Amino acid sequence: MALAALILSLVELLHGTVGWAFVWFLIAAAAGVVTRYWSVKYPAPMPHFLRWTLLVPRGNQSSRHLQQILEPCSGERLLEIGPGIGIHALPVASSLAPGGTLDVLDMQQQMLDDVIRKARQAGINNITARQGDAQRLPYADGTFDGAYLVGVLGEVPDEQAALRELRRVLKPTGRLVVGEVAFDPDFVTFGSLKQRTGAAGFAFERKLGISVSYLARFRPV
Repeated sequence: MALAALILSLVELLHGTVGWAFVWFLIAAAAGVVTRYWSVKYPAPMPHFLRWTLLVPRGNQSSRHLQQILEPCSGERLLEIGPGIGIHALPVASSLAPGGTLDVLDMQQQMLDDVIRKARQAGINNITARQGDAQRLPYADGTFDGAYLVGVLGEVPDEQAALRELRRVLKPTGRLVVGEVAFDPDFVTFGSLKQRTGAAGFAFERKLGISVSYLARFRPV
């Protein structure tokens, strides 16, 4: 609701109706506060009917920036937690060919169906989808060369459990990339992320972006 109200505010501003633009801005701000409170108190995956919000441009959260810091290589096996509608999954999977695979895991089968449908339409056949919980990953120890999640960690009720699981399924030489942007109601601050990844057995390597919109890379220790 906050995003929709903000869009309406911008539309009214472009039309020159400053009064209505201000009203919609206040509604957006109020909705943002309520949504943030609810998301922090009751973390949960984004509902499938809100998937359209994933199409909103996110600056340095783009697939190009993700690949810059993730550095996917042909032949690797990578994992994405919470792929949404495949904004990142499709280009990452393409970069792993030939011989590499991308596993995508989501709580919602509808989201996974969207990803696989889009992949087939694009002629991409190296994505494996699996329904599951990030707090209990259905993979063996040391399975993946790398893993990433963008705008997802804050949706997990037990973030620390998810990070420990990611540490478990990564190879000793693997890497983890976490992306967060402040307008997401589930936003995880960079300072908090560094503390939590450190406690889960990761060391910080580098970051793209600023504190309100970043992609951060970590390695197992």
